[in-house]
Amino acid sequence: MLAVIKTGGKQYKVKEGDKIEIEKNGSKKGDVILFKEILLAGDENDLRVGSPFLKSVKVEGEVLNEKKSRKVKTVKHKAKKRYLVRGGHRQEILEVKITGITV
Repeated sequence: MLAVIKTGGKQYKVKEGDKIEIEKNGSKKGDVILFKEILLAGDENDLRVGSPFLKSVKVEGEVLNEKKSRKVKTVKHKAKKRYLVRGGHRQEILEVKITGITV
């Protein structure tokens, strides 16, 4: 059984036992997350597609770890004006293990 979920503005293809990294949403380590926006669910024989979301499908996950992603470096530059600004950003992310998909 697999599902396509939407969280943090991104879509993830998941199945039971998968570990994914999602944007932090206020959950702590050890919490159980219930994903509400499921776009697609099923297997080879029975495939359900939502328009836009499926309401009868539930995907649960457990937060394994909280961490930060790799640093993304940014540069602002204006030629011939002696303007150069460098910056960076590290997004806080959650490592989540998918514990169950129920249809």
